[in-house]
Amino acid sequence: MPSLTASASIKSTNWRWVICSLLFFATAINYLDRQVLSLTWKDFIAPEFHWTDSDYGTITGFFSLFYAAISLFSGRFIDWMGSKKGYLWAIFVWSLAACLHAGCGWLTMKMEGLDSVAALENVQAGSALALSIASVSVWLFLACRALLALGEAGNFPAAIKVTAMYFPKKDRAFATAIFNSGASIGALAAPLSIPLLAKLWGWEMAFVIIGALGFVWMGFWIKFFEKPADSPYVNKAELAYIQQDEAGESKTEIIRDETKAIPFWRCFTYRQTWAFIVGKALTDGVWWFLLFWTPAYFSDQYGYASYTPMGQMLIFTLYMIVTVFSIMGGYLPKYYVERRGMEPYPGRMKAMLIFAFIPTVALLAQPLGVYSAWWPSVIIGFVCAAHQAWSANLYSTVGDMFPTSSVATIVGIGTMAGGLDSYIMCQGSGMLFDYAAAQGGAFTFAGFEAKPAAYMVVFTVCAFSYLLAWAIMKALVPRFKKINP
Repeated sequence: MPSLTASASIKSTNWRWVICSLLFFATAINYLDRQVLSLTWKDFIAPEFHWTDSDYGTITGFFSLFYAAISLFSGRFIDWMGSKKGYLWAIFVWSLAACLHAGCGWLTMKMEGLDSVAALENVQAGSALALSIASVSVWLFLACRALLALGEAGNFPAAIKVTAMYFPKKDRAFATAIFNSGASIGALAAPLSIPLLAKLWGWEMAFVIIGALGFVWMGFWIKFFEKPADSPYVNKAELAYIQQDEAGESKTEIIRDETKAIPFWRCFTYRQTWAFIVGKALTDGVWWFLLFWTPAYFSDQYGYASYTPMGQMLIFTLYMIVTVFSIMGGYLPKYYVERRGMEPYPGRMKAMLIFAFIPTVALLAQPLGVYSAWWPSVIIGFVCAAHQAWSANLYSTVGDMFPTSSVATIVGIGTMAGGLDSYIMCQGSGMLFDYAAAQGGAFTFAGFEAKPAAYMVVFTVCAFSYLLAWAIMKALVPRFKKINP
């Protein structure tokens, strides 16, 4: 390993941040591809295929479950295939799947013996043919969503593995926060671009154009990514900085860390694995609930539909807060290490405790929302920003405690747990909202009635999930301990 002291006089390159930017764009594309359906189904796709809300619910629910199941093994695939090839396969599969959605309409017409979109739309609602069209198209979209989930499940395991490879421990949470902000940028860009593409050129072209972005990204990844030690863009000074955590380790230990993977089922025998699982399982559902249900919340509670200027401004403000403050949150552990002299893991856990307290402001979303919709917009924005900062540090704990050869595997296992939590949170919330609406004034909570009371219940769950997760994680791993395979 190059000496940090010996390399101090050499001006360091900063290629690791170029790699981080590639991870950022991959994550943004990941979220864009995932949201094309949600932004086109109601106004563009449903009229053609005679879909009901239940049809759409079936498709999205299946995607969440399949994503969770695939995530259990996607990390293992990335560790086996390697960061460069594994990431290429992941984004190739999900980009292909995104484009294939565009063929569902044509294939439905052929299978039903119809010759045009107009013929699809003109079928009498509720007729046997309309039901058949809905059923066939749902199954075709399910197939595409399954392929999309298969590819997208590889994004975070690959990105975290690359971050652990290119950044020292003290910088990993900050780097993760930067690339993870691609999720917020994707969430911001999607409602501004996808409906416009669908309106101008049809919903099919929205899938094709957004899906094609992944193939462009692949070209940059092939040209610019190599392991730090093999990269022509990383000089000795930067390599020494990247590898500073390896100071004092023998060459044998370093090689073992990079090549000797922990057997898959043995991963579940470590407390560190379960700490990560708990951290994901108790908090990912909060993020996905707020991502999927906030537009409906503004519509239900305040009458601001997502296509209205006010509705768009509320959502835009929310994700702007997420983008700015989540990156700042990722810097906090770096501050504790460099300025306060803390070790990376204790500094990370201290930062995560701070982030765990921030979501408690969710308790104020409903009470203050009585005065203005801007209050819940800002409050939900800070809750989501806290989640992204929490998530960046949570992901980084894997690189702290596990060998590089097994990082993606552990991330995949945790992502599976987070996916199941997301399904339970989103599906359970929908059932709760329907129940509360049917009960009316008979359903009360914290001074609210009917559906507002149900939202207050879910906001309360969001408020305390992170503190519970942090307490369990701390009990499982009270002190830093690295796993050696």
